[in-house]
Amino acid sequence: MKRKNYFLLFIILLVLISGTYFFVERVNKIETISYKSFVEELENNQVERVILSDSPQIKAELRNGERVLTDNPRTEDFKKELLLYGVRVEEAGLGLKEVLIFLALTSGLIYLVYFFKNKVPKEVEKEMSNLSNMEEVDYDTRISFKDVAGNEEAKESLKEMVDFIKNPEVYNQYGARLPRGVLLYGPPGTGKTLLAKALAGEAGVPIFPVSGSDFVQVYAGLGASRIRGLFKKAKEKGKSVIFIDEIDSLGKKRRDNQATGSEEGDRTLNALLAEMSGFKENDGIIVVAATNRIDVLDEALLRPGRFDRQIEVQLPDINAREKILRVHAKNKPLAEEVDLRKLAEETVYFSGAQLESLLNEAAMIAVKDQDQLITQEHIGKAYYKVLVGDEKKDRSSLSHKDREITAYHEAGHALVAKLVSKENRVTKVSIIPSTKGMGGFSLNIGPEKMYKNKEDILNNIKIALGGRAAEEIVYGPDQITTGASSDLEKATEMALSLIGLYGMDRQSGLISYNVLLSMDLKDEIDLVNRAREILEDMYSETKNILLESREILNILAAGLLEKEVLEENDIDEIFSQEFAS
Repeated sequence: MKRKNYFLLFIILLVLISGTYFFVERVNKIETISYKSFVEELENNQVERVILSDSPQIKAELRNGERVLTDNPRTEDFKKELLLYGVRVEEAGLGLKEVLIFLALTSGLIYLVYFFKNKVPKEVEKEMSNLSNMEEVDYDTRISFKDVAGNEEAKESLKEMVDFIKNPEVYNQYGARLPRGVLLYGPPGTGKTLLAKALAGEAGVPIFPVSGSDFVQVYAGLGASRIRGLFKKAKEKGKSVIFIDEIDSLGKKRRDNQATGSEEGDRTLNALLAEMSGFKENDGIIVVAATNRIDVLDEALLRPGRFDRQIEVQLPDINAREKILRVHAKNKPLAEEVDLRKLAEETVYFSGAQLESLLNEAAMIAVKDQDQLITQEHIGKAYYKVLVGDEKKDRSSLSHKDREITAYHEAGHALVAKLVSKENRVTKVSIIPSTKGMGGFSLNIGPEKMYKNKEDILNNIKIALGGRAAEEIVYGPDQITTGASSDLEKATEMALSLIGLYGMDRQSGLISYNVLLSMDLKDEIDLVNRAREILEDMYSETKNILLESREILNILAAGLLEKEVLEENDIDEIFSQEFAS
């Protein structure tokens, strides 16, 4: 019988017991009389039987067959007095009510024991079954390094691993130990998973793709068992690649030999460390892991003999972005007007996944418009959608005042961006609200650099504060709005990073606050106070910049109110006219 049928049977039994109790109680309804009336019946020799109990009331049966309830006097001689009157006295046992309650509780307890006794083993069995399915070998070797655009440095490092996998015996002759693991780390969407598949494809070996979260279990020993089962299957296949995505899910850092996670998590991590330590030689087996947070990984995972190679997979530069765009544009009918090089220039800080999503969205928009080719207009709409979401179609509810505030806010961002650095490009400013809750946006593209200097960070803080500063200048300090909330988050994050991560502030010095916090040497108050001072200084400078160029601010805001969107050429024309005059 299925578990749900047992549950139904239990409910029916409970209803029957409850119904029986209420029916019997209703049929055998007993009248309650005062103790004085009971004594009168006793003196008149009308009481046949009394059932004594510790309850507040006692039951009595009269000689005419009537049953009554009365107060229990609870005196020591009460039973003796009843016997002197010739009353048959009985001690109360379990009544119908007590018996029914006992039956209901016992039935419920039996059902719960049965339910959990059967549920836990079946859940474990289900998890183990999922383990077998999870570890099915993927023999797809069609992906190679040619399919991975950009990431040239990462590909070069992985190409060495291909030779290790193919010819481990050659390295053994020279006494070289085969690297046990490769850790790919970097921002999300940069192609870490694709690189792992390309490594297996180039080496012509199967890949076992799993996720770190698959080993995080509530059942004792199951996560460790999964780790051992995964390596066992890999060993059975010989040369292969084990790919563990999101390894930070099971390999979080421990402090002072005390685990920050659960005991089960420790067992799982220890099982992984033991398998990678190589108690037996695993010739030709490479463990590749990926993470976005290398800083949270336990040091035991990063030592030699575990993840020997640590390869950073960075966001693509302009040349890599162009290559990625061309890879994803191969099967798409692009119009001749589409310039992928220019698109690569405008997609600074885009990951490979975002670039693929951009062209995919453009293709979907072209299909929706029933156009045969993907045009620059489609890509522009897709670009907007990827960044800020879809445009709101119904904007009738927006008041003129709200549109004006948004126009000045976004004009403030754009104006500061153009004035603080000649290398900045403001490619688009919009006051069209989006489905992601943005009232508008200003798209600022700075020069592409390997490193940011202190001036760059301070300028970016000013740009982030430009919207709030414009609101205060135009409407006064008491009329500033909530529209700058995300801008303040960015500005605060940059100020804290400047002080606590990069050591660029003279007053705070070269101390890394990450180290202080990791060692519980907390000094957050000084950090916050200094960050507040920097933000206030930058805000004051931003307001001065806008006040000196108030006329351009008004022209930009008026243009946004008229057109809703200003393109890069519109913005450049406004600046050239104003500075020429």
